[in-house]
Amino acid sequence: MFKSIKRSTALAAVVTAVLASTEPSAWAAGRPTIDTGDTAWLLVATALVLMMNIPGLSLFYAGMVRKKNVLATAVQAFAVAALVTVLWFAVGYSLAFTDGNTINQWLGGLSRAFGVGLHGSVHPLAPTVPENVFLMYQATFAIITPAIIAGAFAERMKFSAMMWFMGLWLLFVYVPVTHWVWGGGFLGTAGVLDFAGGLVVHLNAGIAGLVCALVLGRREGYGHEYMAPHNLVLTLIGTSLLWVGWFGFNAGSALSSGELAGDAMLNTHVSAAVAALVWMAIEWGARGKPSVLGVLSGAVAGLGTITPAAGYVEPWAAMVIGLVAGAVCYWASVVVKTRLGYDDSLDVFGVHGVSGIVGSVLVGVFATRAVNDVEHGGAVGLVDGRSAQVLAQLYGVVVIAAFSAIVTWAILKIIDVMIGLRVTRDEETEGLDTVLHGERVQ
Repeated sequence: MFKSIKRSTALAAVVTAVLASTEPSAWAAGRPTIDTGDTAWLLVATALVLMMNIPGLSLFYAGMVRKKNVLATAVQAFAVAALVTVLWFAVGYSLAFTDGNTINQWLGGLSRAFGVGLHGSVHPLAPTVPENVFLMYQATFAIITPAIIAGAFAERMKFSAMMWFMGLWLLFVYVPVTHWVWGGGFLGTAGVLDFAGGLVVHLNAGIAGLVCALVLGRREGYGHEYMAPHNLVLTLIGTSLLWVGWFGFNAGSALSSGELAGDAMLNTHVSAAVAALVWMAIEWGARGKPSVLGVLSGAVAGLGTITPAAGYVEPWAAMVIGLVAGAVCYWASVVVKTRLGYDDSLDVFGVHGVSGIVGSVLVGVFATRAVNDVEHGGAVGLVDGRSAQVLAQLYGVVVIAAFSAIVTWAILKIIDVMIGLRVTRDEETEGLDTVLHGERVQ
């Protein structure tokens, strides 16, 4: 009798344990804790950054080219968004943001290829947000970075060559650099700071854009023909979308909805405003009139320059960064480009490349524990008495600039041999809208 009671009791205990293990509370106990506020903010930030590319960058670039090339220019950002999304989901995210074991300082692994293992997981960089949201947020950065490069070779590259270049550049340049800085690679472990993409996005794309401009050569008639923007209203609308979307870019990089996101948003807005005024003032003094394109370019320069520093500096420093951005990017885009004679069609290097360099170095000057302490991934810059951070930032700039330049050049040369990079002289004269797409703006 006692044996049967013991058996019954034991059986009941087993059944109870099995039933308890199937209850939602027990199932959820083994899952990461998701913060709905952080998740909601990152979802919004993701949409904002995607808006920067389509329609923001499409309109920004389309308004600055000649009428015969407006459709061909606008569709590049759209086509890149589709191509990069597929490549990023397939292998890009995994190679950039996972541990590659023996080579993890240089490239990640394939444990998240094609989204394997995403459901129910979080990434260590964003532990309060579902990993699928983090993947999508990072996808928007991967989309806009190669799309920025297109402005440097606007009005002269084949559409087929452009698609091949963008795909290869994403996999062989953007993905490794992202891993080096944000994915646990050697630059991140060396203390190089990049809050939201001054190195990974703007320097990387700016250097690649300069190489593209040099390899493809000048547009037909450059320096002799009138190549004024076709419709600056489109560029103004595009810039406005970029400015608003940049809050997702920078404030979203806090990966939470707390005070740090607020710091990044304020710094972003202040820097853009100051840089726009500085560019305007310089141009007004030099040419007697403030151009619309100058004001817009100044704002983008300020946005790009504050990007690596947005979550590390105080607002007064953001004002200084904006002031430097407006002056230096004007000099690079107007003075240096004219004297050297290279045809960076839409000033990708002068605005994005230079802003990435300047902003990344200034992080080492103005980073302060008052905004982002070391415990939470911050660092101490020169303002807090640590000059070593400036050296670390210079190290990051040199490594990424050299790598981007060399690999970009190699990709272009391979494509040129295989299918050719540039349209013919007659096709360029006729216009890429008709030649490449069989359509045109009336």
